[in-house]
Amino acid sequence: MTRNSQLSQPLPPVVQKVSSNLRRWGFWGFWTQLVLGVISTVTLLFSTPALFQGNRALQGGQQSSRALQSQQFGIFCAFVAIVFLSAALVIAYRYGKIGKRVENRDPAMRPKKSDTLNLIRVGLILNLIGMLLAIFGAQTLVGLALAKLLNLAPQLITSDPQQFVNSLDMLIIQANTNTIAAHFAGIATSLVLLNRISN
Repeated sequence: MTRNSQLSQPLPPVVQKVSSNLRRWGFWGFWTQLVLGVISTVTLLFSTPALFQGNRALQGGQQSSRALQSQQFGIFCAFVAIVFLSAALVIAYRYGKIGKRVENRDPAMRPKKSDTLNLIRVGLILNLIGMLLAIFGAQTLVGLALAKLLNLAPQLITSDPQQFVNSLDMLIIQANTNTIAAHFAGIATSLVLLNRISN
């Protein structure tokens, strides 16, 4: 009898607020990260094969070898950051699902507050690690582009196209920058949810 009366009562305002925040911020966090992540992934997939084909054509040399290693490290960081972003996307998607489960009339069927906060913390950690990797990748590639620019004299004419900053370098830097923005959106979402749910 008591259980039936609990199920017929309206949801407490605190529960409605938690549900609303989880659904709203989960929605925006998920879609922002997804759009930026797809752009980054497509950019990397288009630029990486062309970059490695161009590097195979190099004649060798210690400077070219170091440049190739730097590019490969930057690309590796970008891809691993996207893997972390994919995991964070799954977490962001779950925010909305948990928000719907919080609206359950039966208090015993609602997710625990501690479990929800732990999930948000996991999403935050995934975004922080992914953002750090994307920053490493972007910094490596920006440093490589700057080194190319500084090594060229203004009047120098060379037949080696790898000595110039090219569109592929810029595409990979752009992909890393988009990934950083996506992880930032995930971090902001997690922090807002932690603030609104833990109070």
